[in-house]
Amino acid sequence: MSNPGPTKLTPTPGQTVGPFYGYALPFTKDRELLAPGSPGSIRLQGTVYDGAGHPIPDAILEIWQADSQGNVPQHTGSLVRDGYTFTGFGRSAVGNTGVFTFTTVNPGPTEEGAAPFISVAIFARGLMNRLFTRIYLPDNEEALAKDPLLGSLDPERRKTLIARRDPDGGLTWDVRLQGEGETVFLDFQ
Repeated sequence: MSNPGPTKLTPTPGQTVGPFYGYALPFTKDRELLAPGSPGSIRLQGTVYDGAGHPIPDAILEIWQADSQGNVPQHTGSLVRDGYTFTGFGRSAVGNTGVFTFTTVNPGPTEEGAAPFISVAIFARGLMNRLFTRIYLPDNEEALAKDPLLGSLDPERRKTLIARRDPDGGLTWDVRLQGEGETVFLDFQ
């Protein structure tokens, strides 16, 4: 058989990560890292905005975090919600108003003196890849000042990663995908 010579491969166009379909990704109690009303539980909420400042109605956020003692859950079954076990993982689709909400705990520091944070992945229409970022708790100024990631950022950009503490003890943190006040996103290679 003869060699036909080099073949020219044509790249195919990329695909965006959305829109999402309600039957494929949600699972029962996906936004509850522990049962609402459990001791120490808080509400983490916010809104996802596009570059024009409009809420995005079809984004999905996933969070991973340590428990209140700073321990990262290592057991299998993070999609199983039994009402007792803190799994460290949650997923929330935003509503038509772009709002997401989780029931979780304030994560503890994973190292002595470190700033506690929640890891976040964001999926939304128009994105070619998911976006990664962090949510820092606003409570320990000293730990925030020593954090290597936060310390590498301009103070205005740093604010995009720090949640606001609500009067009821919960957290509010908004995502801006681009434009004024764009959230700092991380690049893992």
